[in-house]
Parts: sequence; structure tokens; C-alpha cells
Amino acid sequence: MKEFKGKVAVITGAASGIGFGLAERCAKEGMKVVLADVNEDTLQKAETDIKKTGATTLVVKTDVSRAEDVKTLAEKTLDTFGAVHLLFNNAGVGTFATSVWESTLADWQWVLGVNLWGVIYGVHFFIPIMLKQGVECHIVNTASTSGLVTNPYSSPYAVSKHGVVILSETLYHELAQKTRNIGVSVLIPGYVKTKVMDAERNRPSELKNKPGEGIDLTDPSVQGMMQSYKQGFETGMLPEKVADIVFKAIREKKFYILPNAEFVKSLIRTRMEDILHERNPKISR
Repeated sequence: MKEFKGKVAVITGAASGIGFGLAERCAKEGMKVVLADVNEDTLQKAETDIKKTGATTLVVKTDVSRAEDVKTLAEKTLDTFGAVHLLFNNAGVGTFATSVWESTLADWQWVLGVNLWGVIYGVHFFIPIMLKQGVECHIVNTASTSGLVTNPYSSPYAVSKHGVVILSETLYHELAQKTRNIGVSVLIPGYVKTKVMDAERNRPSELKNKPGEGIDLTDPSVQGMMQSYKQGFETGMLPEKVADIVFKAIREKKFYILPNAEFVKSLIRTRMEDILHERNPKISR
């Protein structure tokens, strides 16, 4: 997909971070922009900012962990614009600094619901539309370096992102056998300046941990890990830079999009060599 002007883009997690950076770039390309996010207040602000560029917009409050919400997103997009050409399954949340067994079931349900099921629902409801249109389209699923390498104390997040990578690879092969019109990419960023560390603000009430459950923020070791994560995100790549890299990759029909390429490649190389040589896994740093 090389031409974007006048086309329709749908972006989940569009109110902030990478999602908003992508929305800005879509507007710059002359696209009609559908902004979807679970946070209604920040979503309205995002729309106001995008409209200042002169772009035509549609806002749909969407919890991507709910199939009915994503179905509604697809329906409203069609009702308003009659088509969809570019889909960014981008919404994401995370829990950090807890072990596999100390992560609560609510942690697992919330993170997998948004990060993995959100992509599954996006693919399920939007690809039939794209196939029916019979025109050039593209899908970008947001994963993470955590979807390729090993790090302790972020299991729900890492499991969900590994799932997104595998889903995207499978989707790429299946669509290639079905049509030449729909491209697929998986975005695998390292640290990006986003608010993923503040994602708890959007956790549904029914999946919130009870007092005494989940992460213990009074534990000095937990505080140290959280500070390290926070520093990484605060000094990370700017979302608009990620968006530039993404659009270049779409035009070049690239599947793997690695904004922090050299750093990420070194981690991937180490992990793959451990597997090939049947060595025990190392922590990725």
C-alpha cells in the first residue's frame, strides 16, 4: 500500500502514545481517521487535536477486550465512511514487576484480553470487510520486543506480545495464499515514550485486584524494577518517530517493523543462538 490520501484508517489505542502518533501521521497523509480508545476523555481530546489538521474523524469508544465493542467499531466505520483500508490493532496494557505465579488471574485476564484478544477481534471483524472490498489494504498489529525475547517479571505482557507476533506471522501466510490486496506487518518497538506504565487507570472495575493482591509497591525490589521500567519509557523513542518508521515500512511491504532495530536484533540473535545450541535461556538486556 503506497497511496493513503482519501483512504480510511482505524486505530485502536488512539488517544495517546503510539496510537496517537499513528493518528497524526494518518491525518498528515490525508486519510480519514477513526480513533478508538477505552478512555473517553483522552479520546475526545485526541480527536480535537487531529481535527486541527483538517482531517475528517470518527470517534468510537472501544474496549478491545470485548468482541461486541470491536464489532461495533467495524460497523460504525462502515456506516460513516463505507470502507476501511488501514487497520492498526494497537491498544495495549501491561503489568510489571510480578512473577508468573504472583500475577493474579485478573492480571492475566486483563492483559491478554486487551493485548491479544483485542488483536484477534480486530482481525476477526475487519479482515472479512477488507476481503470483500477487493482493494489494497494493510493491517499493522502492535507487539513489542517482549514478544521476541525473554524478561522476567512481566509474564502476562510478554505472553500476550509473543501471541501477537505468532498471530501476525500466521495471518501473513494465510492472506498471502488468499489475496494480494491485504498486507500485514507486526510492529515490534522497544521503549517508546508512552503511558503504558499508567495503564491501571483504564483497568475495568471487575478486573481490579483486591487489597493485598498483585504487585506490592512497598517492596524495595519491586520499586527498583518499576523505576527501571519507568525510566525506559520516559526516555524512549517518540511516538511520532515510530509512526514515520511504520508508514515507511507499509510502503515497502515490510512485515517486521523494528523501530529500535540494532538493539532489538542483538537480543533476538542471542535468544535464537541459545535455542539453536540448546543452551538455557539468558535474561535479555
